[in-house]
Amino acid sequence: MLLVGGPATQAYADSTRSQQWHLDAMHAEEMWRTSTGKGITVAVIDTGVDPDNADLKGRVLDGEDLAPSKRAGDEHTDYDGHGTGMAGLIAGTGAYGGGNGAFGLAPGAKILPIRMPAPSDTNGFAGPSDFSKAIRYATDSGARVINISMGERLNSPQLTAAVKYALSHGSLIFAAVGNNADKGNPVEYPAATPGVVGVAGVGKDLRRTAESEFGPQVDMAAPGADLVHACGGKTGLCKSHGTSGATALASASAALIWSEHPTWTNNQVLRVMLNTIGAPTNGAKRNDSIGYGIVRPRIALEDPGDPGPADVYPLPDLAAAESSAPARPSSSPSGKDSGAVQDEGVAAGGASQDDSGNGMLWIGLGAGAVVIGGGAVVAVAVTRRRRSGGKVPREHAVAAASHHLNTTAYPERAGSVIVFPESGIDFAYGWTFRFGFREHNKTGDPATVPFSAVIVVPHSGAGPHFPPTHLPTAQYMELCASGNWPPVEAR
Repeated sequence: MLLVGGPATQAYADSTRSQQWHLDAMHAEEMWRTSTGKGITVAVIDTGVDPDNADLKGRVLDGEDLAPSKRAGDEHTDYDGHGTGMAGLIAGTGAYGGGNGAFGLAPGAKILPIRMPAPSDTNGFAGPSDFSKAIRYATDSGARVINISMGERLNSPQLTAAVKYALSHGSLIFAAVGNNADKGNPVEYPAATPGVVGVAGVGKDLRRTAESEFGPQVDMAAPGADLVHACGGKTGLCKSHGTSGATALASASAALIWSEHPTWTNNQVLRVMLNTIGAPTNGAKRNDSIGYGIVRPRIALEDPGDPGPADVYPLPDLAAAESSAPARPSSSPSGKDSGAVQDEGVAAGGASQDDSGNGMLWIGLGAGAVVIGGGAVVAVAVTRRRRSGGKVPREHAVAAASHHLNTTAYPERAGSVIVFPESGIDFAYGWTFRFGFREHNKTGDPATVPFSAVIVVPHSGAGPHFPPTHLPTAQYMELCASGNWPPVEAR
């Protein structure tokens, strides 16, 4: 899933730099006197990157194509325009029209393109496997920063292992948390995978944008509205919004810092980003809207402070996942200076959050109304974990399944999809439930419903989904629990 907040509109080259408000807000020209990201390779795991875009010429390396052979071209063929846009936000040089083009935040960085399959290229369950391959390729190819402006509602042991591999080999991964805050706010991976920096979007008012998802998976934020940048469209220039662009700017920020401090480890670069971040103005160290705050590479370059230990990952989720304890955001990142500077106006965003940091979010609208079983409306709090090893209680799983079916899977039939709690089977991977439609059910007994199907609710906190139709459900659940799904296949 691409995480741009809608189709990017074509922009024009007239006064392009003057339209790039995010560069003004981040004091780009001032930073470029110190660092442009030179010497740093940023992997862009996306839809491909067009090296012939005027603002990207000389910036794009040879990379890897994970799309199937039926899709024309290679990693330099952008089938959507999205990947070129992310590369432009990171490393655009403004070369178009003799210097009148669009600039990226780190114009001296190099781009390593890794083309992912389009949604129509896969069976719907290959996402984590493809992300895993892409992350490992980027790491082995020397990319210090890995940008993933895409998301998938499935996690997998392969993806978790790939993230750990990247971290252990010195890379940093930034991923978009998603743009569906108003559509169920589903947890998306790899942003929610421990060890990945989940990035949210803020607007010109420095508040979370309405579309930017929120929750314990959010680690930091960056501008994600009205972004003008190089892209793969006809004019080569686009205006977009979404957590995709915010993630690209966070990745570019890391490149700027790392270029100035090439001997630092990935842990030290991330720690300095967190130590110099624009924290929430209400005094909280973290909230679910912008995480620890809005990235400020200018402050990191001017006064980075002590980067701390080289071998300690500064965010709490990785250690929590490895200890199989529920991941709970701490009051501050590991090694964080308690006197972090705050920006005036940096705010927490919307009220749909729990600033206490216990990871509890309300499912549904308003107070959390969810249709369950025969139609009773109840408010159910569901813990959204990053692979903590715990199990989702039956009633919470039923609520999550019902919400997904009535708002995402069958929005045109909202309120008429019934989940049968008594049909639930608790597998090691998660719950399975039968469901049907209210008009077909007169008794409340799933055995009497002419049509019923199965939905899966993983214990990991991943989004509810339908199992593949070509496998028995029990076999699919066993494969997921053993880490053998999605299957790793050569493409």
